[in-house]
Amino acid sequence: MPDMKKKYNDEVRAALQQKLGLKNVMQIPKLVKIVISTGIGSDAERDAFTEAQKHIAAMTGQQPVICKARKNVSNFKLRVGMPVGVMVTLRGPRMYEFLDRFVHNALPRVRDFRGISAKGFDGAGNYNIGLTDVSVFTEVDADKLKYPLGVNIAMVTSADSDEGARELLKMMEIPFAE
Repeated sequence: MPDMKKKYNDEVRAALQQKLGLKNVMQIPKLVKIVISTGIGSDAERDAFTEAQKHIAAMTGQQPVICKARKNVSNFKLRVGMPVGVMVTLRGPRMYEFLDRFVHNALPRVRDFRGISAKGFDGAGNYNIGLTDVSVFTEVDADKLKYPLGVNIAMVTSADSDEGARELLKMMEIPFAE
């Protein structure tokens, strides 16, 4: 069992239930999934997609999929079916292992890091954060990056409000800026 999952089961659940005043254990917020995605653009070379797939697979331990355009956009010379990005959805043990590496290894390596913004909540209990450089992950070799690659990390929780999700993520050791 991953360390973060053990921490959630042993410490966070009981503390959250008490802090939020929940009577039913099924109401306790939990992490449902983490989605890591990057947009590469329609004018990028084919090589950029395979490289992005390789680096995101190294970060997450799971093979990402190439996302294709759903609409034609003439201003961007974009047609339906053209590849535009790469994404992976993590659930279960891989999600908790990624969260552990993200919080304890990657975030401290971000330059001038003073905590992540608390403004990334969407009103439904989900949190989004963007990283401009994936080289903060120890699994990605910065020398082998041909193209600059930034990622968006979306943490989807079962919380029905931002306050519940914020408490959950704080207790899961995510460092918010004060």
